[in-house]
Amino acid sequence: MAAADAAGHVIRPFFRGSVAADLKSDQSPVTIADRNAELAMRAVLNQLCPECGILGEEFGLERPEAQLRWVLDPIDGTRAFITGRPTFGTLVALLDGDEPLVGIIDQPVTLERWIGAAGRPTSFSGLIGGRVGTRACPSLSLAELSCTSPEMLGDDAPRWQKVAAQVRRTYWGGDCYAYGLLALGQIDVIVECDLKPWDWAALLPVIHGAGGLVTDWQGNPPRVDGDGRIIAVGDRGLLPDVVAALAS
Repeated sequence: MAAADAAGHVIRPFFRGSVAADLKSDQSPVTIADRNAELAMRAVLNQLCPECGILGEEFGLERPEAQLRWVLDPIDGTRAFITGRPTFGTLVALLDGDEPLVGIIDQPVTLERWIGAAGRPTSFSGLIGGRVGTRACPSLSLAELSCTSPEMLGDDAPRWQKVAAQVRRTYWGGDCYAYGLLALGQIDVIVECDLKPWDWAALLPVIHGAGGLVTDWQGNPPRVDGDGRIIAVGDRGLLPDVVAALAS
């Protein structure tokens, strides 16, 4: 929570300001807010947990030998941030090997925060409503499906469309914020590609603690060295149908 607070103090003054965006080697945008927020989180965690490793999107890995590792994404959804949309978030996770023990989704502008921890119910605080708990959805035909962007799907787009063809509606956008909405029972299924550990590690404890499930496209627990293909479902009974559609 202290790390998320530190990131928020950095990010808020830049929101809807004149922030220049550079392109990284993968052509994704990055701003001074991304970099400074990660540095602020690292400073907090290095002071409070000097024995833990830290992996961040912007500045790589510290203490690779540590079994416990903080995983940070200062602004998940930089495209949303630079276009003034409050559907980005700060992600903080603690991993024991491949297993996420703690996850935080923090929206520093709307002041919404989801906190998940292994074996505990997820907590949520915010000023614009919402209660933790995924909703029952007995069939894909009744499901609301979300994905951040069609561009992330690449060659997997035909497989993804097999899921989209079976749901009630499909929405684009949201980044980590969509996963927070799934934990509040507003979205039923998210299917995405090309996610790095800092994109998904914090989401897993939040969604599991709200009653849902996060897996890879085969229905297995995600791995740090995995392929970045992620499924999230609110109703766990939907998972077999999603996996089957992706495999067809």
